[in-house]
Amino acid sequence: MSIYRDPQKITEYLTEWIKKHFAAAGAKGAVIGISGGIDSSVLAGLLSRSLGKENVIGVIMPCHSQPVDEQYALELAAAFGIRKYKVDLTNTYDQMLSSIKEYGSDLGTLPSSNIKPRLRMTTLYAIAQQNGYLVCGGGNRDEIMYGYFTKHGDSGVDLLPMSDLLKGEVRALALYLGVPPGIIKRPPTAGLWAGQTDETEMGLTYEELDNYLATGEAEDRLKEKIDGAIARSDHKRRPAPMAMIPKDIR
Repeated sequence: MSIYRDPQKITEYLTEWIKKHFAAAGAKGAVIGISGGIDSSVLAGLLSRSLGKENVIGVIMPCHSQPVDEQYALELAAAFGIRKYKVDLTNTYDQMLSSIKEYGSDLGTLPSSNIKPRLRMTTLYAIAQQNGYLVCGGGNRDEIMYGYFTKHGDSGVDLLPMSDLLKGEVRALALYLGVPPGIIKRPPTAGLWAGQTDETEMGLTYEELDNYLATGEAEDRLKEKIDGAIARSDHKRRPAPMAMIPKDIR
């Protein structure tokens, strides 16, 4: 028995889920970042079905990115007919690193790389607010549970329609929705630095992670690795703790 659910049924459910949440918010359109990856591509397909392609804005946000990323993002926008913006964040990113360095902090690879998704989050919200739209994210169940996302970066969104989808289900939806084949075949990457891939950075395959999240079964090495990642990233999935002063303190 497959651990993956039927892509047609998932699509039908999520289409109605998206319509419901946008109606409740009084918003008619969505803003998303498009990177030329499979997750943002599936999200674009779902949103265009739910809201109409004219009500979806895909924003390309290069920041020392590979040129091929933009090519795939443009192919995606054309495939679904969504509107597209381009906001180049390279100079903003460079200026931020330079300013921080002036005060004695020469940022390492991860702190500097995580600035990129946080700048993208700020860009998406600026465009969304101007249009009265909502920001949607393409985070899937694997990435959310493993903690493979940037806090207040790609997780900084109004809605996460794909948050319960295993990576294999994302691929199935990509085929069902008509995502361009070249995008589906690309190795998943957050695009934080040249040559970076999700599976290399996580140290396991999406298939292994899918299976464990769906069944709870895996060899001991994988169980320990995944459970440890889930525990360490718990704070990423929770709102910031708010201190409440006891009433007897005056």
